[in-house]
Amino acid sequence: MKTRKIGTTDIEASVVALGTWAVGGGTWWGDSDDKQSVKAIHAAIDAGVNLIDTAPVYGWGRSEEVVGKAIHDRREKVVLATKCGLWWHDDTGKTFFELEGHAVKRTLGPKTIRQELEISLKRLQTDFIDLYQTHWPSLDPEHEPIADTMECLLRLKKEGKIRAIGASNVDIALIKAYQAVGVLDAIQPRYSMLDRAIEQELIPYCLEHHLSTLVYSPLEQGLLTGKITKEQTFKEGEFRNQLVWFKPENREKVIDMLEGWQDLTEKYRCTLAQLVIAWTVEQPGITFALCGARKPEHSIQNAKAGDLSLEPNDIQRMRHDVEALGQPIGA
Repeated sequence: MKTRKIGTTDIEASVVALGTWAVGGGTWWGDSDDKQSVKAIHAAIDAGVNLIDTAPVYGWGRSEEVVGKAIHDRREKVVLATKCGLWWHDDTGKTFFELEGHAVKRTLGPKTIRQELEISLKRLQTDFIDLYQTHWPSLDPEHEPIADTMECLLRLKKEGKIRAIGASNVDIALIKAYQAVGVLDAIQPRYSMLDRAIEQELIPYCLEHHLSTLVYSPLEQGLLTGKITKEQTFKEGEFRNQLVWFKPENREKVIDMLEGWQDLTEKYRCTLAQLVIAWTVEQPGITFALCGARKPEHSIQNAKAGDLSLEPNDIQRMRHDVEALGQPIGA
């Protein structure tokens, strides 16, 4: 498994990271078997994955609790990342969305950050978080100054409760606001070969300022695994129905492209998913790829992508094919 450092820290993490949003189950992801999820986490660790990412809002704490059960006896093997800033315990903050009886607010005030951290530490059965990330920026009129947020995070770092600081879903202006107060180590943006918007400005900025990126949705909710067919339908309300690349006319183009890479999967003796993950972490400025798994076999398959080294010509060929898709219809 290839590893890279988080920002300018000495924290060494696997290029393939385990994302645990789906472990929380619920409306977004349907039924989830906690025992199976624990086995999946163990399988990932055994296969060389040490970076595990979660968040309180995933299953209203369920994801963190499952991760805590899985790692409590092997904490030293794990680079643990979780988040703060989505709050549903009282009326603090401005409503972001409502789901399953919870009104989730976005708030990054020091008071709630400290409360969130203590709750997360308890769920995760640990006394420190390796990478603590703000999940989303706060919203007006509860728009807390980022300086206050960052000062709180720096105090938590000084107290030894967190080791590194990250921010998810941020733009360059917000990153600069964090950096004006202290060192920001990583960001977590959306990125896949089908959604490369961050390559324009955000990635060059991260490269210049030694910021790591933990990119989420590198497999586009399974579309880039080759396991989703042109004819497949999804249940009403399922998250994937909202994604533009899942529209039948767009999905058909993607699947045709993937079928054209059969010679590459044979050459590297890998699956399509492994090929796509390997391509993703080979892109300049993409440090880690967050890959979800709720079954041990999926963890093992994803981890193997961290061992692949693609030849430059093949990397360029894949980029050419992806760019030839153009913009999805209805974007």
